[in-house]
Amino acid sequence: MSTLGDNTVVILAGASGLVGTEVLKQVLEDDTISRVYALTRKELPFFHSKLEQIQDNELNIVEWNNENPTPEIGVICLGTTLKQAGSKEKLEHVDYQLVCDVASSMKTLGVKKIAVVSSIGASSYSLSHYLKCKGRMEETISGMEFEKVVFARPGPLTGLREETRNNEVVIEYIFKVLAPFMVGPLAKYIPIKADKVAKAMLCELFDHSGESPKTLNSSEMKRLISRYSA
Repeated sequence: MSTLGDNTVVILAGASGLVGTEVLKQVLEDDTISRVYALTRKELPFFHSKLEQIQDNELNIVEWNNENPTPEIGVICLGTTLKQAGSKEKLEHVDYQLVCDVASSMKTLGVKKIAVVSSIGASSYSLSHYLKCKGRMEETISGMEFEKVVFARPGPLTGLREETRNNEVVIEYIFKVLAPFMVGPLAKYIPIKADKVAKAMLCELFDHSGESPKTLNSSEMKRLISRYSA
């Protein structure tokens, strides 16, 4: 990603998730990135010379050495489901409050540009509690006065998860069969690989032009990647 410039510092929350794992892999492999902070609940099962883990059960940054390089780029890949959370209140705590709290902490550290995984259909006016939480999150972070904000709104995600979700396997199969017929506005609902979501977020973050906040659906992410790969 040549638009980065040398010695870029990144902070990532949600590095153990489906998209977060791909973001971490890509930033660690990028020679223009000098340091990566991973904000995690539990220790990641590997080490890397430019990776520094910040571990806290609530993803709080309780201690910070001012001599550390300041992260300019922030990425948040946090989220849950109603089944995992156990209640609407707990889902809201993760998908809205926790994400916003982490974004605020990143802003305090000095992050100027931030990308956040949201969801297709996110809207504070949605009848879906999940999508309403995502929409409220987008509105709150958009008001935090970052220089640039990117929201990734993917359709169904594909990739290897730590925990297999049977309903998502079924949905992925159905969409795979229907994909050839999904054109125009329906294209944004076609499943997208987690590594492509990660790459698209980073490409958009490191693009010095464009609007902010910027939302990217699946079809827009694929076009963005094609443009950078050309």
